[in-house]
Amino acid sequence: MKIKFAAQSGLAALRAVAEETRLRVLLLLRTSELTVKDLGWVLGQSQPRISRHLKLLHEAELIDRHREGSWVYFRLSEREPGRSLVRSILETFDDSDVMVRLDLDRLSQLAEERTAEAQRYFNKNASNWDRLRSLHVDEEQVEALLSELFGMQPVERLVDLGTGTGRMLELLHGRYVQGIGIDANQAMLNYARSRLEARCGGCTQVRQGDINRLSLDDSSADAVIMHQVLHHLRDPVAGLREAARILAPQGRLFVIDFAPHELEFLRAEYAHERLGFSAPQMAHWFETVGLQQTRLEKLEPRVSSDTKLLTVSIWVGERKAAGSNGGTAYTQQNEIWRSSNEREMRYHTPQPPDRHR
Repeated sequence: MKIKFAAQSGLAALRAVAEETRLRVLLLLRTSELTVKDLGWVLGQSQPRISRHLKLLHEAELIDRHREGSWVYFRLSEREPGRSLVRSILETFDDSDVMVRLDLDRLSQLAEERTAEAQRYFNKNASNWDRLRSLHVDEEQVEALLSELFGMQPVERLVDLGTGTGRMLELLHGRYVQGIGIDANQAMLNYARSRLEARCGGCTQVRQGDINRLSLDDSSADAVIMHQVLHHLRDPVAGLREAARILAPQGRLFVIDFAPHELEFLRAEYAHERLGFSAPQMAHWFETVGLQQTRLEKLEPRVSSDTKLLTVSIWVGERKAAGSNGGTAYTQQNEIWRSSNEREMRYHTPQPPDRHR
């Protein structure tokens, strides 16, 4: 691949790389997303100094950033031509080099600390999730059916909305080039990040975000998953609209959720806004946001004489191509929605987070 820079931006990129600390930063970001504090600890340098290096790399379009509350995570750029330049340079480095090896060893120590902290959170909340899972068919059956519906043909980008533990990205690992998980819960993101780094390598990212206002471009995903997410939303159509917006034409949306039920305790104890969704209701919503429903599968609960159990439904929708029936109305509605949610992204250096709170 030929890498084409404008003269000034090309010089800026090369100058940004041609410094030892910044090169070490890029080598670390090749492995995982990291904060200023993370990089300062691994490299043994002050956070203000690390911040200055990151600012130069970002201005040269060699790294990207995204905010999670008071934290900012950095990763290698997905923008061309910076993306190709960085990867071509990093491919020439030998991981057995002493400096690189020491940095990676300290990064491994940091990852172990993250994993331990995330596991403590998961263990604290596991009993609640176990109770909910006991109300429907085994999760293995749900995952097996979703895997079958997704198919073996790889996609370029998969987005998992409400990613939680990152299980969907883990389940479908190998069937996407890039996987992005979005969740609002910082503790869950910590758990998902540590889990996915260990099991899926560098092809996954998790980000904090509002799934009703995603910081992802229109038509930028080939597949989107909403696994047990929609019943938590006060306005499910808004969530579906955002999912449809980021889907490329003929991209697919997979919604895994409950059929209508009467378990009122789920509202108070598990923050369920909706007690399931009917087939006609979901078909209408898909049509409203510009999706064509292509599949509906149901997994009936086990027979039980003393407990009302839940039916799990999996809906599959496909983004209509431009010019198809309903496509023009959807495009106009989408433009109105997007214009009302424009947000300016600014560089922000976070205060050092306390990982032991």
